Amino acid sequence: MSRHFLLSAAARRLSVREVLGMSDAQAFERFRAMRWGREGEAVCPACGVAEQPWFLPSRRQWRGRACGHTVSVTSGRMFAHRKLPLQVYLGAIAIYSTAAKGLSALQRSRDRDVQYKRAFVMMHKIRERLMVPRDATAPSGEVQRDGASTNGSVRPENRADERVDRRLAENQNPDQRCVLVMRETHPADDPLGRVGGKRTLTVIIGRENQTDVGAPAARFIAPGATLSADASDAYDLRHGRYARRRVNHQHADRAADGTTDKQAEAYFSRFRRMQIGQHHTFGVSRPARYANEAAYREDTRRGSNGAIFDDILAKCARTRPHRDRCGDRQGNTARPELLAA
Repeated sequence: MSRHFLLSAAARRLSVREVLGMSDAQAFERFRAMRWGREGEAVCPACGVAEQPWFLPSRRQWRGRACGHTVSVTSGRMFAHRKLPLQVYLGAIAIYSTAAKGLSALQRSRDRDVQYKRAFVMMHKIRERLMVPRDATAPSGEVQRDGASTNGSVRPENRADERVDRRLAENQNPDQRCVLVMRETHPADDPLGRVGGKRTLTVIIGRENQTDVGAPAARFIAPGATLSADASDAYDLRHGRYARRRVNHQHADRAADGTTDKQAEAYFSRFRRMQIGQHHTFGVSRPARYANEAAYREDTRRGSNGAIFDDILAKCARTRPHRDRCGDRQGNTARPELLAA
């Protein structure tokens, strides 16, 4: 029996100890390579000109020839206006990359001996970097769908005669949301012999009903795709646009014709472990970030930790900061809720 990939040496291409032991010069070169390439010149974020800017060795900054603007390796990006050495941020990304089921801000604050608020803000900035450049092209081929509720737990009263029917809408938590997953799978005749999930796309909807489920399907799934789902009536619509396949889990996990939604359920297995084991609660404005993080970890589960680290670091070094994350440490907690419908 062959050894699982995660147990092999190919899965271990990064050492957190090595990253934390980097010097200032090594951390600087790593950030520079991820932002502009190893041989690339710095590009001024003010004028966009890259005509051999002057390099200031004492400050490790560049000065543009066209506008005279001074640029650092983090200017205009996620770690702009940083107050800590670059090794600290590299270490944060390395620890985040090696956490298979996610990482809570409280554990992060203890690992690095920083305030909880600083760790919370940094973790959400990294999740934002995974959300902004994600591949949102329409899944095609066979797409498995499923939904799971979050923030919906309502504790029953102690006395039985005081309990209410928690199935009714008026007795449910108003913060309850549904994570809808759409997972494109590899075809049965894949030339490389790949099986299982190919790409995972998640959105947040209000409830798992026909109205809320139907809108993301028309927006995100390519026409002609084959949709596999369970027997819930929330997936009864979209007859003419897509081919539909269903499996009734009261009778079997896999239908007689081979229809299954196991890849969608595999995503929720990781998502629930991340929720229960690490974060416990997601709030109202942040479930989309957590759901996308679980999707990213599920899609990259066959990659080495070094490749995942390089990918996340490249996203942090190349994407601009999102306005929703500005002023976190100053109390700016107002966030728009990211609902797909």
